[in-house]
Amino acid sequence: MNFNEHKPIYLQISDTICEKILNDEYAEDERIPSIRELGGLLGVNPNTVMRSYEYLKSIDIIYDKRGVGFFTMPSAKKAVKKMYKNEFMESELPSIIKKIKLLDIDINDLVSKIESELSMDK
Repeated sequence: MNFNEHKPIYLQISDTICEKILNDEYAEDERIPSIRELGGLLGVNPNTVMRSYEYLKSIDIIYDKRGVGFFTMPSAKKAVKKMYKNEFMESELPSIIKKIKLLDIDINDLVSKIESELSMDK
């Protein structure tokens, strides 16, 4: 995994796990790799993975069963979507709106483009 130097590695690992949950690579209430397994796969210190897991536990994305391992929460996908939607609305959308205004993009053209792109995904 290539890490971005501008964001803490533990958050990048957390994002990767969240993306796997959204893509159904980690099903809800399913065991995920152990701290050592994931550390070995990613080539990072297990303490960094532990920090990621602790962060994900704190926001109710994963939980641990003592002696068994870490699991995704039954509501993990819903929680990740909510978190990412909020992040998009608060962080990314304002800059997109600013650019729309700056470029004087017609709202009807924008809506048509969005609808066209979304219909292609189906």
